[in-house]
Amino acid sequence: DPPPAPPADPSAAPQPGAPQPAPAPQGSVPHAAGAPQCTSGPSIGALSSHDLLGLLGQVPALAAVVHGPEHRIAFVNDAYASVFGSRPPGAPAREALPELVELGLLPLMDQVLRSGKPRTVKSRRVPGSHEARDGTARDGYYTFTCTPTTAASDRGVLIFAADVTDQVEAAERLRASERRQREAAVTLQRSLLPQELEQPDDLRVAATYQPGGTEAAVGGDWYDVITLGAGRTALVIGDVMGRGVRAAAVMGQLRTAVRAYARLDLPPHEVLQLLDGLAAEIDANQIATCVYAVHDPNEGLLSYASAGHLPILVRDEEGTVHRATDHTGPPLGTGGWLHTTGTIALQPGSTAVLYTDGLVERRDSDIEEGVAALEDAFAGAAGAPDIICDRLLRSLGVTAEHDDDVALLVLQHPVRTGADAELFRGAALDLLGGTEAAPRARAFASGVLASWRFPTELHDLGVLAASELVANSLQHGTPPMRLRLRRTNRRLIVEVTDGDEHLPRRRRAEPADESGRGISIVATIASAWGSRRTPGGGKAVWCEFALPGR
Repeated sequence: DPPPAPPADPSAAPQPGAPQPAPAPQGSVPHAAGAPQCTSGPSIGALSSHDLLGLLGQVPALAAVVHGPEHRIAFVNDAYASVFGSRPPGAPAREALPELVELGLLPLMDQVLRSGKPRTVKSRRVPGSHEARDGTARDGYYTFTCTPTTAASDRGVLIFAADVTDQVEAAERLRASERRQREAAVTLQRSLLPQELEQPDDLRVAATYQPGGTEAAVGGDWYDVITLGAGRTALVIGDVMGRGVRAAAVMGQLRTAVRAYARLDLPPHEVLQLLDGLAAEIDANQIATCVYAVHDPNEGLLSYASAGHLPILVRDEEGTVHRATDHTGPPLGTGGWLHTTGTIALQPGSTAVLYTDGLVERRDSDIEEGVAALEDAFAGAAGAPDIICDRLLRSLGVTAEHDDDVALLVLQHPVRTGADAELFRGAALDLLGGTEAAPRARAFASGVLASWRFPTELHDLGVLAASELVANSLQHGTPPMRLRLRRTNRRLIVEVTDGDEHLPRRRRAEPADESGRGISIVATIASAWGSRRTPGGGKAVWCEFALPGR
């Protein structure tokens, strides 16, 4: 509050009829060049100029007053002088206040003088304005406010600088901590993703993961490609809700579990049922979406189940894009839901894309619009899977500053022509059972493998495997039965299906046993073997042999 006015002096009272002095303009400071020693005069608010400058001289913040178009120095307080040194009164700012020139404040002061409106610039760095603990100089940060003033017929600017060094350094420490946490989460996230994608024989695959921009915490997006044997491939993409190290850690556990469940060669919906229970055990508050799909080159189909995830898109050989929209259950971790398996065609010449919501979701539009935009971009994106990944990211406007994580998995079932077609061939024989089934199977396998010009050793192993698998099916299975032979550029696959759903197990046969050695023989001579239940009941038992030089 301003000090009380002194008692009125009757001798100084104006005489009736004498001219009255003009009132002091509000918001003014003196024009005197010799401040802070200045006489009483105009006031700012209820303070006289003498009181104002006395007050500015006591405040710890930096303060200076300049006047006129050249911003000549009228006053600098002790705090200002301690940082920048004493300044000669009456000198123009461009010469006597070089620190304001370096900070770029002179144009701002010109603007304040012209407009009569205050302006503020935040957190300007002032080199060497503070003392470090070791006694050396360190940089400080100040927020400068320039306020217009008036004095008599002249106008000026009050420069007020508040020290915000502690706040700036605290904010920088917080940002540095957040950067370290983000880098740790990104490192964890990337280390949990496949370091190198498995490359199936019948598919071409490519994938990419891009974390959100530098200001966004990393999420829990993941993808995977898992070869199941017998030419079949599992493809997975998922998204753990939330951000940071916790989301990445949950993602890693789910991805590991998916790979373990995939080895059981279960239908897609059963894999998601197992994963749903595990997700609830890991963290009941953590929700995740996931698509698990299996490609079977023999059928030309992509079987899939979805837990609250966005639909798979498939572009056929003619360029038409189809959505796999059916059989979508709630996200993982919600429990109490029976997932189902659906199918979509993936014939030679087709391309499919699996993706997370960061690719298509935007704050200013509905996610359905994003999926439609992806369909349009996908319809015109030609080339190999890695090229398609890049083109889709560009078309959807995903840059390094994108505010959400993006995982993208592209797969192609290429058309084989020319010499390449000779390396991918298949043959099948239906068996009705009976005593003639085994000899027919051996003869069929021998003829097919001879026509494929396999070496004698591989030919004989293939015939032996076919014979043992058919014999096992005849003894433990039920019709209908089918023997299927398939070759790729890297392996020979022998598979037998029948109508019984009981899966065989490898066991040690005793010397006196007359049976039980078939699966052991197959497991011994083959590179890999396995079994799975087939849709509609029944099972498939398979083995495969690596081709020489592969």
